[in-house]
Amino acid sequence: MQEKNIPTRELAISPEPHIRNWLSSSRMMYITLFALLLPTAAAIYFYGYNALSVIAVSITTALITEYLAKRIRGQAFVMDGSAIVIGLLLALLMPPTIALWMVAVGAFVAIAIVKEAFGGLGHYIFNPVLGGVAFMHACFPVEMSKWIAPMGFSSEITLATAPLSENFAANTSKLSMLIGDTSGGIGETSALLILIGGIILIYLRVIDWRIPLAVIATTFIFSAMLGADPIYQLLTGSLMLGAFFLATDSTASPMTKKGRIIFGIGVGILLVLMRLYGLKLVEELFGEVLVISLIKEVTTEGVIYSILLMNAVTPLIDRFLKVKPYGFKKAVKDDA
Repeated sequence: MQEKNIPTRELAISPEPHIRNWLSSSRMMYITLFALLLPTAAAIYFYGYNALSVIAVSITTALITEYLAKRIRGQAFVMDGSAIVIGLLLALLMPPTIALWMVAVGAFVAIAIVKEAFGGLGHYIFNPVLGGVAFMHACFPVEMSKWIAPMGFSSEITLATAPLSENFAANTSKLSMLIGDTSGGIGETSALLILIGGIILIYLRVIDWRIPLAVIATTFIFSAMLGADPIYQLLTGSLMLGAFFLATDSTASPMTKKGRIIFGIGVGILLVLMRLYGLKLVEELFGEVLVISLIKEVTTEGVIYSILLMNAVTPLIDRFLKVKPYGFKKAVKDDA
């Protein structure tokens, strides 16, 4: 008896989200790009050609790298917007005067190594943007710590000092920090515009509100408990950009609601500890002479490395806070 030829269907495994609704992965990426237009516009306004050239090189390199990586892996290149988002976010974290070839190196590492080497969208362990920036801090510590004063509209004199330094705190008002008229990464200084973009993402349910709220609330409360100015801690550095656009990466953050709250609290605690005590601890252990630019950047900023550390803990959080299966009901014991 001959067996009939039964047609087989290939099983296609696609990255999250798996629930079918109007928010596909591609739409989520393009909505994120729309929300990022506000801090991007501020970056171009405050830093002009420097910001525009950094953004253009970063996005172009990210797209070319992803195309080549897909070809090498034998996969089709799909313009889903993820490479553009990674390239833009990486650019917004860069100093205005960074060499363009260094930006290209960072974008290449973010896409080729941190994203595609782990399987692409939906499979990587660490946030590709933060992985690329951390690599740049390790390779180009001096260049990643050069700041210039923005071309802002504030009447006060804004010094080209490092964010979170003593001179920065003494010479920069909270209003300048809010609108972005301060030195820093080209797209991380305007806390107000980043906040508006983050609210758009929350309203459209592109990101979960629990992570940014946990990060911001923990930073505020923990800073106040340790005697630091909580408003200053929230408005400086890349905290706001990290809370809304980096820590909320659906691939590198926990799946459960409770897990996301724990994740955000962990990010807030780690970054406050790094900012307030990291540099002092390193100086006491190794001496001020050995505190190189890389160590200073890690310990004074904290946002990038606190999120990366919590990315590493995410699988552990998901393991102990498992998702409840759909339709699952707890069994009721029969006393009879």
